[in-house]
Amino acid sequence: MNKSLVLLLFSFLSLNVMARQEQVTGRVTDSEGSPLPGVSVIEKGVASNGTQTNAEGSFSLVLKGTSKVLVVSYIGFVSREVPVKEQSPIIIALQEDVSALEEVVVTGYGTQKRQNLTGSIATVSSEKLHDVTSPNVTNMMQGKVAGVDVATNSGRPGAQPTVRIRGKSSISSSVDPLWVVDGVIWQGVPNLNPQDIESISVLKDAAAAALYGSRGANGVMVVTTKSAKGEGTSTISANARGGVATFNTGKFHVMDGQQLYDYYTQFSNPSSIPDYFNEDLLKTNTDWVDLGSQDGLTQDYNVSYMGSTEKAKIYIGGNYYKEKGSVKGYAYDRFSGRMNVDYQLSKKLTIKPKLSATYTKTDDRQHTLYDMFRNLPWDKPYNEDGSAVNPQATGVTWYGRDLANYLYDLQWNYTNGSNFNGIANVDLDYKISDDFTFISTNNIAYLNAESLGYTDPQSNAGLSTKGQIQQINAKRTTRFTNQMLNYQHSFGKHQLTALAAYEYSDYRYSDMDGIGVGIVSGASTLSAASEPLSLTGTKFNYRFQSVLMNANYSYDGRYNLQASFRRDGASRFGEDSQYGNFYAISASWNIHQESFFAVDQVDYLRLKLAHGSVGNTPLSIYPQYELYSLAAQYNGVPAAYPNQLGNTNLAWERAYDTNAGIEFGLFSRLEGTFEMYNKSTSDLLHFVPLPAVSGFSGYWDNIGAVRNRGFEFTLGADILKGEDISWHVDANIGKNSNKITELYNGRQISGFRIIEVGQDIDTWYMRKWAGVNPEDGSPQWEVIDPTTGATSLTGSYSDATLQRVGTSTPDFFGGFGTNFKYKGAYLTANFSYSVGADVYNYGRETFDADGAYPTYNQQVLKSDWSRWTPDNPNATHPKLVYGGNANSNKTSSRYIEDASYLRLRNVTAGYNFSEAFTKRLGLKGLSAYVSIDNLFTITGYSGIDPEAAINGSVFSPSSDYSEKGTGFGVSSDNQSPYPLPKRFTFGINLSL
Repeated sequence: MNKSLVLLLFSFLSLNVMARQEQVTGRVTDSEGSPLPGVSVIEKGVASNGTQTNAEGSFSLVLKGTSKVLVVSYIGFVSREVPVKEQSPIIIALQEDVSALEEVVVTGYGTQKRQNLTGSIATVSSEKLHDVTSPNVTNMMQGKVAGVDVATNSGRPGAQPTVRIRGKSSISSSVDPLWVVDGVIWQGVPNLNPQDIESISVLKDAAAAALYGSRGANGVMVVTTKSAKGEGTSTISANARGGVATFNTGKFHVMDGQQLYDYYTQFSNPSSIPDYFNEDLLKTNTDWVDLGSQDGLTQDYNVSYMGSTEKAKIYIGGNYYKEKGSVKGYAYDRFSGRMNVDYQLSKKLTIKPKLSATYTKTDDRQHTLYDMFRNLPWDKPYNEDGSAVNPQATGVTWYGRDLANYLYDLQWNYTNGSNFNGIANVDLDYKISDDFTFISTNNIAYLNAESLGYTDPQSNAGLSTKGQIQQINAKRTTRFTNQMLNYQHSFGKHQLTALAAYEYSDYRYSDMDGIGVGIVSGASTLSAASEPLSLTGTKFNYRFQSVLMNANYSYDGRYNLQASFRRDGASRFGEDSQYGNFYAISASWNIHQESFFAVDQVDYLRLKLAHGSVGNTPLSIYPQYELYSLAAQYNGVPAAYPNQLGNTNLAWERAYDTNAGIEFGLFSRLEGTFEMYNKSTSDLLHFVPLPAVSGFSGYWDNIGAVRNRGFEFTLGADILKGEDISWHVDANIGKNSNKITELYNGRQISGFRIIEVGQDIDTWYMRKWAGVNPEDGSPQWEVIDPTTGATSLTGSYSDATLQRVGTSTPDFFGGFGTNFKYKGAYLTANFSYSVGADVYNYGRETFDADGAYPTYNQQVLKSDWSRWTPDNPNATHPKLVYGGNANSNKTSSRYIEDASYLRLRNVTAGYNFSEAFTKRLGLKGLSAYVSIDNLFTITGYSGIDPEAAINGSVFSPSSDYSEKGTGFGVSSDNQSPYPLPKRFTFGINLSL
């Protein structure tokens, strides 16, 4: 009887256990949807109950415990704990656990793991390029890479910033970095949709850039666009954002009617003031800045598709970007599209066609910034009937200088521009064997640009010509081909990769600029003009061809060696020097892989050292030839006259670069990089002027040398690391100093700059301001005795000594940022800064002129400035004199200011909705965010924008589509720069 009860009880318990057991099936993939074999799947709380995925990534497991949670882990991936719900099979996606050294980096002609790199390469992922609202990807890189100085010169829609990598290494040649997109060398800065970009690699030293030879002297920006990943994937993504940009003049403010009236009352010579000055002026108080500014609107729409099958991968993206500036009257529109396809024709052959196109148009009826600042508040912009006042009409009262109301001409006058850029690639990979692959890259790019300037005969600007039409057309075609043989082989602890390639590119450009005068209102073609005023045109071409080789060797993950060689030929040099050789050798040591190094707190520690040479070409297309100009005529017959003297011995500009660095990771939370470099550029390409009696303007020669030295430091820390909460901060700093070590005749003076041996390239040269004479309020400057060197003061501007008074090169610059996440919510912020650059605030010559421009509005003095009076003898500003105080506003160091700044470039708060919520909506992902660009800037600079002041400010788009690239943003004006707006944006992202 007892045995029967025991047997019955045992059977009951067994059935109960079996009833609680549950079979779970599923599939484990990587983040791209590809199956992962050999993944460990263990039931939480029952360590003995587990299995592994098969070759298809599938698994099956009977649960024995009560947790109903699976622990899924795999080497190289982040482990996950996955709750088991009723659904089966379960699809589990693992994210790669990419350490800093396992990250794959695009190096230009290939890829490498970071642990194998020997040169100086920084990468910026696509996630870090979407915070700032801008059509230009370069704007989004500001403050994110050590040693890369990105200066946003203008807030005008579509304006390009200035980029400098490790300073300026040339005086007369280009100092802009080379841009490479998907293996193709571009002309100028590419006009890309930032949403199409997968990553950007910045090649900073010769070891990294040597494979680009004569075109890599200023660093290389390698852009990789998006492509589909994995197999069997299909995703449609869309995002939209809209924003409002507010006009922002920083610390620069002009006076209102009462302030200007009080300013007039302080003139020390009141008898010189015109009779119209009385209190009746205060009846009008026009705010010209408010009148000409607005809340500019930004719209940015993107849609893309990524899909993949066993043989095909496709990415298609489209973008529409529209922005109206914070200064009234300017609109920028851009349409862009891209298609990247990878198709495997066979096990050995894969073709990779790419197509992209961008169409940009501008409508320029912009209110004039200069006039917004200078026009007097006592002048009325409009008549009582609402029409614009014409100051030049009979009987009109206008107090401002030049009798110019820009609003009157803006009724009719405008400039419209457009450009179309189409690019096509036909690329292929052919796998010859397990070790050898042939890679062919072939590209053609075509740009067509048009500009129409219209001046109505009714406008004041059109009176003298009875109206005018200017039409500019430019065409540019570039071709590029690279045929490369790639080798990869591993044996034992050895790994070897190598490549050899032939590369060719050519460039053809032509333009035509015609101006016709005498038109009827509304005409928009040159044929409508009654007579031609001018007709000019340009046409040129050049070619490059190269052979290049590279080899990388790695032993046991500890020691890495690299050697590169490139031989370049260029049509811009004489027959004796058309070819140049460039090289690099470099090494790195992963100390943490050594058996003797066993420090648990150190995740990785590596040293690297590199040396190499890169080159540069002159900006001139035909510097080697003796040139004659045909832009003349004599008695109706074409005439030629000498222009440039030739130099058949003109050679390459060469930069020799040495770089040493250390990279480290600590406590699984802290990562850093410190690098030092020395770059010496010799055989500087420089245009040597000749006296007019020679008949030639000058000639190109190799006559100088420049040295750049500096360091870069990057530090990133994971303060919080968890599944639900994380907080990451990072910072970088770069310091670069340059010095001219050799120059023709030792020095050259250009305007208020001096180029001199032993000095910085960007050195100011002008009279030195010595403040205000406390006795009478007159200006003072410094005089240096040429014999003794003794200094004294003078009140005569012409007697003051021209001398060096600072440099616009910053002492150091960089950025820092933070990224905080809690569950679905996130908050990011990015700052940029620059310290120590001296800039010339040219606007103060006009707007802080001590009475020299009494019919221009004036700048409100900063709180720490004061005006001389008998009761205030120790002042920063001379006494006010109607008509000017002894040239006090003439060019001198008085207007040189420290342009140091700290700017909150962007702050973004957003929310990623949960997977469960998005599935209910039929979506794969959904997020929304709000962001603010340029929220605040801390600076002592009295002008509009310290960042724009460092490099000058883009004031109007250029019609030069030749060497400059897009034609937007190459002319400069630091008197009335277009300020960077404060922008508020809302956006939403979704995927299907």
